[in-house]
This record gives sequence, structure tokens and C-alpha cells, in this order.
Amino acid sequence: MKNWEKALVGPDATLHDALRVIEQVGCQMALVVDRDRFLLGTLSDGDVRRGLLKGLKLEDKVVAAMHVNPTTVRDSEDRLEALSRMRQLGVHQIPLVDADGRVAGLTTVADYLTAPKRENWVVIMAGGLGSRLAELTRDTPKPMLKVGSRPLLETIVRHYADQGFHKFYFAVNFKAEQIIAHFGDGSEFGVEIDYLHEKQRLGTAGALSLLPERPSAPILVTNADLLTKENYGHMLDRHVERGADATMAVRNFEMRVPFGVVRSNDGLVDAIEEKPVQHFLVSAGTYVLSPRVLEMVPSDQFFDMPTLFDLLIRERFAIHSHPVNGYWLDIGHLPDYERANVDFFEVFQ
Repeated sequence: MKNWEKALVGPDATLHDALRVIEQVGCQMALVVDRDRFLLGTLSDGDVRRGLLKGLKLEDKVVAAMHVNPTTVRDSEDRLEALSRMRQLGVHQIPLVDADGRVAGLTTVADYLTAPKRENWVVIMAGGLGSRLAELTRDTPKPMLKVGSRPLLETIVRHYADQGFHKFYFAVNFKAEQIIAHFGDGSEFGVEIDYLHEKQRLGTAGALSLLPERPSAPILVTNADLLTKENYGHMLDRHVERGADATMAVRNFEMRVPFGVVRSNDGLVDAIEEKPVQHFLVSAGTYVLSPRVLEMVPSDQFFDMPTLFDLLIRERFAIHSHPVNGYWLDIGHLPDYERANVDFFEVFQ
């Protein structure tokens, strides 16, 4: 919220002072700080009410009723992580603190109800067979598998819509009729959905050639088997700020070698490293593409996203990476699907 500094009170403020602040700011919470703005506690109107019921008076200091170990969010964290934390705790506001513990803001649920409307298209590749999930996808396309209380693809759409995106294209093939029957034109979900019908499998990029017209702004392209809390608006803004032609979401992947790795030179052992961990940056399945990149996609042919990026690299397009550090899960195999169903109610509700 913009006027969060008005919610700050010192430890010597009275409960009456705090109530006046809460009423004026309209945030249902006062932040109790010391002279250096270190957070000492929080005080809600409910805290005051409970204090009065226990015998406190309005002239008493706020320290007598404040919550001394409040949950906070680092100001460097993704704003959607703050929203997720508020949902988990069942609260409507949460303090933001910097790396030293000083108050840097106060975010409220209302801050997320007015996400700026974004005209950028979102293309979701939903035509795959999902063969790695075996029997689960024999009669149901993977994007329509239930994760938690709703189909996986619905959670993906809702997450984008919460960030202001409203224009979607679904690339469909296998059991496309199930996807179309559930989503229709998107109006039930407050968005607009059109469909790119793949007559043959076109890979993770080929369906882009089916777009009815060239977009006027960068588009987001994502796989339909990803659960993530990524802030796509931030990824898109960074793409534009950098003047990028293409941006690839990437994630750190660790792989532990289960043996001692021997370093030798001309038969002489120099060192032994026991079970080392190797780190790799891997594609996280989401991309931002500027309009001119789409000219590189061949018409109605199988064409994967790695092939497109290889071509862009050779042609010296400006390509950037965007780290995904929060929750992310690629539902490729049965254990991933089982984990998604466990995570859903904690992360996405």
C-alpha cells in the first residue's frame, strides 16, 4: 500500500493512538517500530479488542497488546509470495522488512485485487500426449488431470489471470474436445480463449505458426504441465527492459554423483571428490518471445522450443534468461503428479 508509513507507531504510543492510526490508514493494522524502524510488533484492531476484554485501558501502551512475533515477508521476495503467505495465514495484510529487519512496507490483499491489465498474449501448449503418465492420460489429456480441486490447466489460467493477462491461445491436439468443453471461450474464467488446432503434433513451438496474426507485443509461451508461482508480469517487464528478442525461464538443478569422483593425470591420482554435487541451469518451460521471433517458426511443421532457441543463437538474436526461484514443479511422471496433489492445497489455495 502507498501510505504504509502512516501505519507506523512507536512503542510508547497508546492503544487509543493505535486505533486512530488504524482507522485513518484503513489497513486494519499498526506497525510498532523503534526509532530505527526495526519492527517490534504488530497491532490489529482485534488485538486491541482482546486486550480491552482482558482489562487493558485505551491509555495503556501498545506493547501491552501487540503481537511480538509477527510473520513478515522480505521486501525482495516476489509479491505473489506475499499473497500466498497471507492466504495461508488467513490474514489481509503482512509487513515487509528489508534484509536488516527494518520495516520497508505493508502489503495488503487489496494490493492484489487491481493487477494491471496486460494485453500480451499467453500461448499454452496443451496438445501433448502425456505418455509418461501412462494410464492417467489414456482417456484424459494431461492438462485436464485433476490437481487438487480442479484441472491442472485451470490453475495455470487462473494464475495468469490473477496477474492481469486475459488473452489466451491454447494449442490443442490430443482429446482437444475435453479442453474446449471445459474452458469454452474463457468467459466463465474472466478471460478470452481461442484455440490453435494441431492437425498433427507440432512440438513445443510449432503451433506458434498457427497464430491467426502477428502479435504487436511480446507474447508468453508456456507448457501446460507446469505448476509454479512465478510472477510472469515481472518476467515480461524484464524482457522489455533488456530489449530482448527472447527470454527463457531457467531454474537451478542439482545432481549428486553417487560415487567418489577421481581426478587423475597420466595415471596418477590427483584427488578424490566424494559424491560431488553438480549444478545446472535448466529450462523452466516458460518463454517470452518478441514478435519478430515468430518469423523463425516454420509453418505447420514439428518444431521444438530448443530448436527455435538454437536457431536464434546462431542468428545472434538477443536472448536472456530469467531465474525462477519460487515454487515450480514439472508434472512429467507419476511421482510429480502425486506431489502436485499434496502441494496444491498448501501452495495454490
